Amino acid sequence: MNGTFKIPQAINEPINAYGSGSKERSLLQAALVEARSKVEDIPMFIGGNEVRTGIVYDVFPPHDRHHKIAQFHRGDSSHVQLAIDAALAAKPAWEKMPWEQRAAIFLKAAELISTKYRYILNAATMLAQSKNAFQSEIDSICELVDFLRFNVQFASEIYSEQPSENSKGIWNRVEYRPLEGFVFALTPFNFTAIAGNLPTSAAMMGNVVVWKPADSQIYSAHTLMRIFKEAGLPDGVINLVYIPGATVGDLIFSHPDFAGIHYTGSTGVFRQIWQSISNNIAKYRSYPRIVGETGGKDFILAHRSAQVDVLVTAMIRGGFEYQGQKCSAASRVYIPKSIWPDVKQKLLADMASVKMGPCEDFTNFVNAVIDEKAFKKITGYIDDAKKNGVEILCGGAYDMSKGYFIEPTIIIAPSAQYRSMCEEIFGPVLSIWVYEDQDWDALFDIIDTTSEYALTGAVLAQDRQAITDATWALRNSAGNFYINDKPTGAVVGQQPFGGGRGSGTNDKAGSKVNLLRWVSQRTIKETFVPPTDYRYPFLQAD
Repeated sequence: MNGTFKIPQAINEPINAYGSGSKERSLLQAALVEARSKVEDIPMFIGGNEVRTGIVYDVFPPHDRHHKIAQFHRGDSSHVQLAIDAALAAKPAWEKMPWEQRAAIFLKAAELISTKYRYILNAATMLAQSKNAFQSEIDSICELVDFLRFNVQFASEIYSEQPSENSKGIWNRVEYRPLEGFVFALTPFNFTAIAGNLPTSAAMMGNVVVWKPADSQIYSAHTLMRIFKEAGLPDGVINLVYIPGATVGDLIFSHPDFAGIHYTGSTGVFRQIWQSISNNIAKYRSYPRIVGETGGKDFILAHRSAQVDVLVTAMIRGGFEYQGQKCSAASRVYIPKSIWPDVKQKLLADMASVKMGPCEDFTNFVNAVIDEKAFKKITGYIDDAKKNGVEILCGGAYDMSKGYFIEPTIIIAPSAQYRSMCEEIFGPVLSIWVYEDQDWDALFDIIDTTSEYALTGAVLAQDRQAITDATWALRNSAGNFYINDKPTGAVVGQQPFGGGRGSGTNDKAGSKVNLLRWVSQRTIKETFVPPTDYRYPFLQAD
């Protein structure tokens, strides 16, 4: 069956609001009750097999750390090798499958997520990663569905891009081959959408994948794998393993068929991975594709013309949604002294209304941080501020007796170079530097050089020249730049996401650019009536 196929037009998935008394709220609450009522036994998925080792690790919601909801089976190096072998065995049939058949699998997965599995996957993300209903909805449902649908559209556009010129008697064409070997997807805890996108975007282009999620995301990753299998994903195309990172890396990065890594996580780990790949470069069949989105120390810069209500809203949403555990979360804010009194009054009033607690209570805006390691790191910054007499405007309390709860905390930095203004915290701690209005221009260099990261940033102003100046001066300071908005919430197909410098390779998830990293082009020139004599006219004698 041949044809030039017109795929369904990709549109962004509508967001359920989960308002009081709504049907979707009742359905999600029921899914939460159901998920909490049992203990899932979570296997690895290697080839066509569900692999259970008997070496189990318990899973608890971060906000209810004594209530067991699952156990997963830990693998070892032998399972890494099995996963690689299964991927390579699946590769010939998968890369030969017509692209529209591969696309149909992921379009079906998108439909399953937006319908049959909407509340199941949402509840899994809420419980495993301690997200409130809205944060989970925009992540595990809407963004992931958008990734799947838009990536199919992007793939179609890529395959249709062909040379525009053909000389007489010649047909030039380009084919987009999957990479030789397998792709390694290493995914983080904080976004189920990222965990779903990193393996599927590579697989969609005909690649086979070994996928290792963060331990704290395994519960929802298991649900994703069930969905992919139900959508028709062949065995071995994506292999899901739960193995310590160092063990995985030792085998993955020394394998001659390693073709690329799709990564989201810390900058330090990414640099270690890059170093390992560099050390092994002579072993590989081809130069691996290295795609990574890493950390951020994301800023909000307010001009004296900024609207106070807009600024305060951007700070609270940008800094404290999902407990600040977003690569894009606002972490440092620069506010002019002239508007600070009004901002402070509004900020304190709004912060007083913010509730914290378990995600099953839909009135809670803030939930728990992911685990004890994160809890101790984040609270260390709070303790350091208290110890050194730095002003804490609000928050500052924490308690892990029930769950890993840290009050959303705002620090008034004693200088623009104070520790919490410079270092990535990845938690509900927002630092403010109140600057002299006349120092506006000087702030550009401060913001640009304070941090090694360049992921997201925002400027808030009504003065157009101020916006113009900031947009130009901070052009390398953020891969995603926002004007009069919070620096979070990139939407697939609207704001392709990624940053440079220490924040990653800026390969823009949610765009065609990212998918191009998972193909290798072959140019084909076909000559219908080829020449039969090597001699050119210029060789003729006078």
